[in-house]
Amino acid sequence: MTTSSVPGGARTGALAALLILADGRFPAGGHAHSGGAEAAVAAGRITDGRTLEEFCRGRLHTAGLTAAALAAAAAAGLDPLALDDAADARTPAPALRTTARRLGRQMMRAARAAWPSDALDALAAARPRGAHQPVVLGLAARSAGLRPLDAAYAAVYESASGPATAAVRLLSLDPFEATAVLARLAPAMDTVAGHAAAAATRAATEGPDTLPSAAAPLLDITSQLHATWPVRLFAS
Repeated sequence: MTTSSVPGGARTGALAALLILADGRFPAGGHAHSGGAEAAVAAGRITDGRTLEEFCRGRLHTAGLTAAALAAAAAAGLDPLALDDAADARTPAPALRTTARRLGRQMMRAARAAWPSDALDALAAARPRGAHQPVVLGLAARSAGLRPLDAAYAAVYESASGPATAAVRLLSLDPFEATAVLARLAPAMDTVAGHAAAAATRAATEGPDTLPSAAAPLLDITSQLHATWPVRLFAS
């Protein structure tokens, strides 16, 4: 029996798989989304490296924690359909739900090509319009033989690197400065990923309702406004 048919089985090259999954060149569609940075730049909340760091730090501890816990839970083997429902409940803004499912569809295409598994096929069939991206990310990590903590790291890194990369384009920010922002946030990423993985462990016995639901109301509000813009550089 192959590891592709048993998601989460031991697999040589698992750490390399994590690098592939977290790589910005992995064709999961994230490059077209700013994680709320475009609206924050327009509102004057992100103007330079310092304010970008503040934005990313806040996102890490709210939307990033929630996404990382969902991803870790999926990687731990919790029911992905129940997790998808939990993700819906934790995403009050319709614009963000649409974005999460659109990104989930793209992530699913990439993951099924890279690490085929029965679990990915089943979720794709059950959610033809797309499951929430963190759930698909976690299931992709499981299919690649990665641990829940690995999935949490991938989600956490994405929650900060997306806005940082977008700020380079939106502000003509020096890419060296954007990278320095991510480096300074590394300890926070460690902390959030650890909390997310621990939450996934609890959810395995207590259910997905116990997963974090950290809110970022301003991101919710600005995502709805951003969706109405007739001209924008990023999809979200």
